[in-house]
Amino acid sequence: MTRQRSAVLIAGPTASGKSSMALARARANGGVIVNTDAMQVYDTLRIITARPSVEEEALAEHRLYGSVPASQRFSTGQWLEAVRKILGTVDADREVIFVGGTGLYFDALTNGFADVPEISPELTLQVQREIEDLDEAGRMALLIAEDPETARRLKVADPQRVTRALAVKRATGKPLSAFQDNPQAGLLGDWVVERFVLSPDRDVLRARIARRFEAMFASGAVEEVEALRAQNLDPSLPVMKAIGVPEISDWLDGRLEREEAISLATIATHQYAKRQRTWFRNRMGDWPRLGLEGAAIDP
Repeated sequence: MTRQRSAVLIAGPTASGKSSMALARARANGGVIVNTDAMQVYDTLRIITARPSVEEEALAEHRLYGSVPASQRFSTGQWLEAVRKILGTVDADREVIFVGGTGLYFDALTNGFADVPEISPELTLQVQREIEDLDEAGRMALLIAEDPETARRLKVADPQRVTRALAVKRATGKPLSAFQDNPQAGLLGDWVVERFVLSPDRDVLRARIARRFEAMFASGAVEEVEALRAQNLDPSLPVMKAIGVPEISDWLDGRLEREEAISLATIATHQYAKRQRTWFRNRMGDWPRLGLEGAAIDP
């Protein structure tokens, strides 16, 4: 009888202790850890994105960490395809541990993903400029004119979603809804799956975030940003918007004092953690919640 494959999914906001939990599990069970965080896939920024250290990576097999050049864009569809290939190389009796803070990756992994073709940055920028002076009503009117079905599905015509829908329609000739209605399948349909969301107390998390960025600044984050800037990359690339990169860049250029840069990056991290919590609450509300020490808590 063939043994069912098993996976553990560990989600949570930044600084909640996900990587430590995954490493402990992998060391105990001989599992393989797969990065499920959109920023930790990129090279150059190990410290700023809180990737596992070299020493931690040596303690268990880690996949998809720092594997994409900072000069590239890496979509959810590309991540899902990379995971599909990884699963084909891992022995069936080894547990696969997915860990990270990107809710969309977890959603794609379990429920499937709309395989939208890659849209050129130039077209996306053109659309962004076209709608930047429009209010919500104006954005909705434009979307209704070009993609009425996607417009009907949107509750709020925010700039990001409208830009995405218009760019897809203009690039492919098809409405975004056509791709959303034919998603790729998830990858874990016949697996035994454990799912957890780490959800520490907010005050505890805030304190951890503050301590962590202060430590990052002192232990190599500045050098990482300098190395990134030396590549003269497109400012619109994801790595250039990673929390800490704009703030440290402004400090390096003399526009901020050191403490101001740390404060602004810490605030941005708090805001990001809040958005992550909102996603997990709305889209992963039935996943068991764990505190910092792995104890079960109420959702």
